[in-house]
Amino acid sequence: MSKVTSQLNLKRAESLLGTTDEWVEFRDIEIISLQFSQGYKHSLGKYSKFFIELENGKLFGTYCPSCNKVYAPPRPLCPSCHEITTWQALPQTGTVQTYSMMHFISNVNADTDQLETPIALVYVQLDDTDTLFPHLLYSDSVSIGMRVRVAFKTDPVQHPIHLMHFVRE
Repeated sequence: MSKVTSQLNLKRAESLLGTTDEWVEFRDIEIISLQFSQGYKHSLGKYSKFFIELENGKLFGTYCPSCNKVYAPPRPLCPSCHEITTWQALPQTGTVQTYSMMHFISNVNADTDQLETPIALVYVQLDDTDTLFPHLLYSDSVSIGMRVRVAFKTDPVQHPIHLMHFVRE
């Protein structure tokens, strides 16, 4: 009987002893079954306002007063000139610039576990912004140039980013 409660199988390479196999001492194989669960607290830090406003059904990005660029997703510092940005309400419409179809979900939490595949990960140029916003599109079809809008969930979610998604405009 094994002293390892998670052991599924143990294969010994004793039949290879005396052979010219230079790896013979590494041929024993033990297979175990483990389940991992991990909880942790994570601060959303300088991005907190973005997520708080999603709970209010609003979409915020940041504006650089030096470069006049609008960033969505938000950036606390302008990547061009390194100035501190300011918060700005964003339009909730935009255009799909590119996309990828996902045929499986990563199952990272309950929010993603319930998604039906295939699902589109789209990069949207939100109106009046200077960057692309990557997120999920809930639609039967997708195409480059397609107009979309932000939709908000009313059901509780584990992570606030799942409060929003894109839908066909």
